[in-house]
Amino acid sequence: MKHLYDGSTVGDMIEGVIRRYADRVALQSGDERVTYREMGEHIGRWARVFRSHGLGPQAGVGILSKNRAEVVYAQMAAVLCGSRYTPLHPLGSFADHLYACDDANLRVLCVDPSFAMRGEDLRSRAKSVQALLTFGPADAGSDIHALASAVEVSVLSSGPHGPEDTASIMYTGGTTGVPKGVMLPNRAIVANAVNVSAFCDFPGAPRYLVCAPLSHGANMFTLPTLLNGGTLVLQALFDAEDWLRTVEAEQINLVFMVPSMIYSVLDHPRRDHYDLSSLQTLIYGGSPMIEARAREALDAFGPILTQIYGQTESYIATVLLQAEHDTTRAGRLQSCGTEVPGVRVALLDDNDHEVIRGHPGEICIQGPTLMSGYLNQPAMTADALRGGWHHTGDVGVRGPDGFLYIVDRKKDMIISGGFNVYPREVEDVLNGHEGVASSAVIGVPDAKWGEAVTAFVVPRAGTALDANQLTALVREKKGAAYAPKSITIVEALPLTPVGKPDKKTLRQQAISALTSPSELISSCEQ
Repeated sequence: MKHLYDGSTVGDMIEGVIRRYADRVALQSGDERVTYREMGEHIGRWARVFRSHGLGPQAGVGILSKNRAEVVYAQMAAVLCGSRYTPLHPLGSFADHLYACDDANLRVLCVDPSFAMRGEDLRSRAKSVQALLTFGPADAGSDIHALASAVEVSVLSSGPHGPEDTASIMYTGGTTGVPKGVMLPNRAIVANAVNVSAFCDFPGAPRYLVCAPLSHGANMFTLPTLLNGGTLVLQALFDAEDWLRTVEAEQINLVFMVPSMIYSVLDHPRRDHYDLSSLQTLIYGGSPMIEARAREALDAFGPILTQIYGQTESYIATVLLQAEHDTTRAGRLQSCGTEVPGVRVALLDDNDHEVIRGHPGEICIQGPTLMSGYLNQPAMTADALRGGWHHTGDVGVRGPDGFLYIVDRKKDMIISGGFNVYPREVEDVLNGHEGVASSAVIGVPDAKWGEAVTAFVVPRAGTALDANQLTALVREKKGAAYAPKSITIVEALPLTPVGKPDKKTLRQQAISALTSPSELISSCEQ
């Protein structure tokens, strides 16, 4: 499938925006303001430092840091060297970080000074890491600012690389097994930047508050912001009060958040003390948003919500635009929208045949934003991209109006008593209860049922929930096969580093509770 920018690279775009918007402010981090010209000078110096450490075409650079300007410099300097960068999540485990260093064959590791000792441990144990560079003075490694100040400013120039060369290797969360290194070519990053700018309700002069980690989803919106001559306002780590204060003080008009972040802002006791009228676009994604909470967000922020759906392997595939968040249409807020122009989505059965409209099928994607494959995993790549489609592992249904609805993860499907139960369907019922703030449903091995439908439920503040009533509600709405065999009332759900409910942890807790029933706060036998 041809695309308008098939011949461009990320480096081409970086050079172009720096020339075009030289005197505008590109980055804000605390009190620091950096123009596009100044950003270009930093990137040029950093690229020379990288090259002095042997970085060139397809060499690997790892980045471990909270959100700060240096993360942007390091990514851009890497691609201008023709190298590839690998973000390491700041909340990730040492084991996952070490795995990524070895799997991606990282040569240089760049870290926030607060991660200097983690970086030193990785440098000493990783097979390929030869240099540790820190974003300022630290107890280990070399300060890249000091190294960069010793070299002359040079004209930005891209190293030898093309559209299909890998610009980034992103690691999936690993909640279902060993993390997979997703190889993203220049072509995919460029195409996604164009799609976001054109088809995701993007403001014309974006002031983007980067509150989610740049190591993951938030980074999808940095290049589109710069393409539009906008400003990246960096929040080191998400905090609801700081988010509210920054939106007002900096006249933020664009944010990307996962639902758990939105819930934190909605529930903040001082939310109404801040003026949030500058917000024009709140993009959300990463996990389903509870319909009742989506309605709350629309009431709180106005008609500015834009939902995206995609994966690390495919970038954004579908979008539910602001105008499509129609509260008068039953179930519309549960849809993830329709295809981004230039991207194809099909629902396929287990034999890779398209299903009849209205029937569930695996969501499969084609288009210019797809990965080139999983690093060092040829069999897994062949399976995921079989037939020319990226098989997401998500199950969806196409409504009569053409809108796509995600049913659940294919691997999360519960087989209980011979019935197929998708956790999302149970969660939707539970979350519809006025006293439920959020929920997560999993399958737990059971001698009688094969798998028992098991729910974890978080009550709204000041609400007492009755597990039996919740079970009866699910039975009434969905039938006996869907009714949870046990419900645990919890204060909060464990989250993965990217803000999704951590069902792997919940499953481990539930299995442990089978041998220690007293750990259950409440349960109801069917």
